[in-house]
Amino acid sequence: MSQAIMPGTLDLLILKAVSLGQQHGYGVLLRIEQLSNGAWAIEQGALYPALYRLETKGWIKSEWGTSDNNRRAKFYELTAAGRKQLRLESENWRRTVALMDLALGTESA
Repeated sequence: MSQAIMPGTLDLLILKAVSLGQQHGYGVLLRIEQLSNGAWAIEQGALYPALYRLETKGWIKSEWGTSDNNRRAKFYELTAAGRKQLRLESENWRRTVALMDLALGTESA
């Protein structure tokens, strides 16, 4: 069963997926599904605007190439700025999770 991703986490997931190696857009979708053991299925209508946004910010770059099924596709890879952003967003996410665990673990009086 697919689970909705939390608002604001799509960029982080894309950065992580692309950090594992150059990938075309549909491959990024598949990689996110793989990373989440199938729990997250990203819609193409959300992915491609996000890829464009990340490229505009300079966090990823793209070049045209040929996919495994011999189709023309844009391949994305992480830039140095993207690696830095991935580190920052990963640290922020881990801090948020730790704080939520702390808050949710607090017993009522």
